[in-house]
Amino acid sequence: MQVSQAEQTPDASLLKVLGNWDALALGFGAMIGFGWVVLTGGWIASAGTMGAVLAMITGGAIMGVVGLTYAELTAAMPKAGGEHNFLLRGMGPRWSFIGSWAITGGYITIVAFEAVALPRTAQYLFPNLSQIPLWEVAGYQVHLTWALVGAVAAVVITGINILGVKLAGVAQTFVVVFLLVIGLMLVFGSFVGGSATNMEPFFTGGLNGYFAVLVVVPFLFVGFDVIPQSAEEVDIPARQIGRLVVVAVILATIWYVMTVLTTSSAMPAGEIAQADIATADAMGALFGSDVMAKILIAGGIAGILTSWNSLLLGASRLMFSMARSGMLPAWFAKLHPKYRTPVNALLFIGVLSFVAPFFGVSMLGWLVDSGAPSIVIAYILVSVVFVILRRREPGMDRPLRVGGQGNGGIMIGVAAVVLCLGLLSLYMPGMPAALTPPPWILFGLWWVLGAVLLFRIPAGIAPGEDAEHDLLERLRQRREATRNS
Repeated sequence: MQVSQAEQTPDASLLKVLGNWDALALGFGAMIGFGWVVLTGGWIASAGTMGAVLAMITGGAIMGVVGLTYAELTAAMPKAGGEHNFLLRGMGPRWSFIGSWAITGGYITIVAFEAVALPRTAQYLFPNLSQIPLWEVAGYQVHLTWALVGAVAAVVITGINILGVKLAGVAQTFVVVFLLVIGLMLVFGSFVGGSATNMEPFFTGGLNGYFAVLVVVPFLFVGFDVIPQSAEEVDIPARQIGRLVVVAVILATIWYVMTVLTTSSAMPAGEIAQADIATADAMGALFGSDVMAKILIAGGIAGILTSWNSLLLGASRLMFSMARSGMLPAWFAKLHPKYRTPVNALLFIGVLSFVAPFFGVSMLGWLVDSGAPSIVIAYILVSVVFVILRRREPGMDRPLRVGGQGNGGIMIGVAAVVLCLGLLSLYMPGMPAALTPPPWILFGLWWVLGAVLLFRIPAGIAPGEDAEHDLLERLRQRREATRNS
């Protein structure tokens, strides 16, 4: 494994060009992807209107507690890579790799998900999109024209990110504003054309229905942690960066609750259960217009693009940071000579998203389920390191200190660990939301590759401020010993 020289080269630094709104748009936009368009009908069918709302509020509360730990740590260590830096400081290189690899896997699965979701959504607008059959995957016929919609979008979004983080931030802001306009239209339509009677039954499915909705929370809320990934490129005070993490979680919770309430008010539960894309059909019903349904689909496409853009940015910064520390090959640490973006990391993830649509719609569910456990593992480790650093380094500079000066912060950290362990248990065999074999296979393949890389990292390096320096030095010594032997 080669050690990157990124830290030692004066021009190998990321540009500090993002402002308050840019960072918030990245975090919020990452969370509001495509799930709210295609999954809302299933949530209402599984748990009822208020059951789904309760699950969303519960999920938002869990992510809010986790977000508090991220907020403090991000303000204390505003460097690209987020979890990577937190875990290096508190638990050492190998644990840092595990947490970074976990969240990177989660990000990449969602980027690939959006590449498949885009043609799936476009077909709602263009029913004859699927032409030139290629092959079948899990019973779904993949067509060339359908797959190319996602593949071409992968090229465009990857290209935008290579051309500079500011351009990616501007594109994100524009699309998030459009998304918010669609949300306001849904709320207005619900007040004008909705009915509280349609929301019944308020609860259905019991605990199984509630957990079936709760289990998608990591997938729906992943993205607030993109703000820490981009912290090195944000030109605002460290304390404010931390606060934006929590604000993004609150806004996403409001969005998902709004989506459930407005959709359920539009049509009886039986019609929602039979709808192909329930939220779009609900929009059409609220305004009595098929055109409005298509406008909401445009909002769904906006959500796909915001999530895709944010998580591509986040995953590339994580891979850049791991390579800069010597955990990944130095190839991933290369910055574009003009735009100062991690070009090779972006290209690597871009290729994966280019290929994903050629596996068809079946990949949608598999990608959601396979990435979620990895995301929760990362959240658990960040919550643990939050507690460790509170105890080991009480005097560490913390521009934003959650829970006050006493033990309040430690209680928040412990609560985050317990809540995330509870979320992780929902995926296990025998639980109401246990994963099927295909997602476990994808999950396993990612972690087999991770294990190969993990054991190339030297053991015995102590955590702390100098952990990255010590790791790079140990790797340099190993290379010299190899050359001399």
